Amino acid sequence: MARKKTVVLSILGTVLDAGRGDGRWDKWRPTVSLTQHDDLVVDRLELLHGTHSRDLAQLVAKDIAQTSPETRVVPHVVDFEDPWDFEQVYGILHGFARSYPFDPEREDYLVHITTGTHVAQICLFLLTETRYFPARLLQTSPGKGRQTSSGSYAIIDLDLSKYDRLASRFRKEQAEGQSFLKGGIETKSAAFNQLIERIEHVSVGSRAPVLLTGPTGAGKSKLARRIYELKKNRRQVSGAFAEVNCATLRGDMAMSVLFGHTKGAFTGATGDRPGLLRKAHDGVLFLDEIGELGRDEQAMLLRAIEEKVFYPVGSDREVGSNFQLIAGTNRSLETEIAKGTFRDDLFARINLWTFALPALHQRPEDIAPNLDFELSEASRVLGIAVTMNKEARETFLRFARGWEWPGNFRDFNAAVTRMATLAHGGRITEAEVEEELGRLRGRGASTGTDGRDRVAEILGKGAADLDRFDRVQLEDVLLVCSSAKSLSDAGRRLFAASRAGKTSVNDADRLRKYLARFGLEFKDLADR
Repeated sequence: MARKKTVVLSILGTVLDAGRGDGRWDKWRPTVSLTQHDDLVVDRLELLHGTHSRDLAQLVAKDIAQTSPETRVVPHVVDFEDPWDFEQVYGILHGFARSYPFDPEREDYLVHITTGTHVAQICLFLLTETRYFPARLLQTSPGKGRQTSSGSYAIIDLDLSKYDRLASRFRKEQAEGQSFLKGGIETKSAAFNQLIERIEHVSVGSRAPVLLTGPTGAGKSKLARRIYELKKNRRQVSGAFAEVNCATLRGDMAMSVLFGHTKGAFTGATGDRPGLLRKAHDGVLFLDEIGELGRDEQAMLLRAIEEKVFYPVGSDREVGSNFQLIAGTNRSLETEIAKGTFRDDLFARINLWTFALPALHQRPEDIAPNLDFELSEASRVLGIAVTMNKEARETFLRFARGWEWPGNFRDFNAAVTRMATLAHGGRITEAEVEEELGRLRGRGASTGTDGRDRVAEILGKGAADLDRFDRVQLEDVLLVCSSAKSLSDAGRRLFAASRAGKTSVNDADRLRKYLARFGLEFKDLADR
């Protein structure tokens, strides 16, 4: 395997690096000394200097050519109007870091923090700590004892856990990362904001698998992509984002889509296919609804996660992919393990960082900011400014905060999109709101608020034997049971009004007897 090139980024020392006569070789010059160590081979030196220091920079480059002919010096003119102005210096160095074409796969970077003003040195430290410079720090000194021109050096690999006080300076950047993960929405839910804060921390600090759980439409796919984009902005991944909904994968196609195949591997395989795991090399692979994967695919995925190698379909040669996995599911994988449909060893591997996204109805305080976001999105899509008058907004929010939103953000987005599209001139009034609320209430009454006919799904032909009154009542009971944590939880929600007037209650037994009338048990209804 070829050695990575060593690249040093350094600011020219206008005082310490100075000297023109032969005597300059007897003094320690920090920039020149970088290339005077047998055990530190510098392939390229990115030398930052001011306009007025061009001559000194050229002389230093010539001296380095003598001490280390293999080192290529690349000068960069970087002018600080006031080198002691922290904001200005940080901004200029930050801009340099953002525009520099780093290639961590082929090059190792060292940031020299010995030269430059103290302000510049601090800024280089901060930019390296936050990974804008994907590098280690390099500190040089004249050395101890007898003075030599080479001096000594030390390479510092930052361990952020040791710098708690310094890390507090980055609260603004962390807040920006968290806002990015939330799509810029100023959410008010303390629990949700705490969840996003933890996700941001893990996203920039780990390449281990991440598991996102939560109901359909809770935002797992969007969050996975934002995690990838956040990591890419921080230069923690350089590859692509590859995604697939595992519910769409069946048979040979599942293996082919994930792991690729060779020409002739099966009927219709007219050419090689790389597969999503290879597409996600050095990037992120998002497998939504991972609980839908077959056990054979699960076994191959487990090996690919642990060893970073796998066999494409029809091939006897291993291929590799250094991907990070983000998995999503709206199922209980523990339940699937009990059923024998999901491997417990794969679950153990992807369950290191698990984050449960709440349903929209569990975040009523976030309805208003999400409404503002959806109105903004509707304006962008429709090409007009979409607004709501005060009365319409209050009516919609009053309804939305008490509605179940079974499809979560998908339902919420669809409702706002319909109102925005039907509104004259983009101005949503109470008329459009009432029409939309009527539609939502009507759908809820007939199908349990999420478009499904659970009674028909569960009872089959037996559903036709029920009176309409019994069917509507059972539909609502099934809806509550599908989202309840336990039989007791479902009972409390269903009998909340009548139980208030009783001195002794047994909601679970009451619900159990009701379900038994239809030959049903709660354990068969959860998560349906």
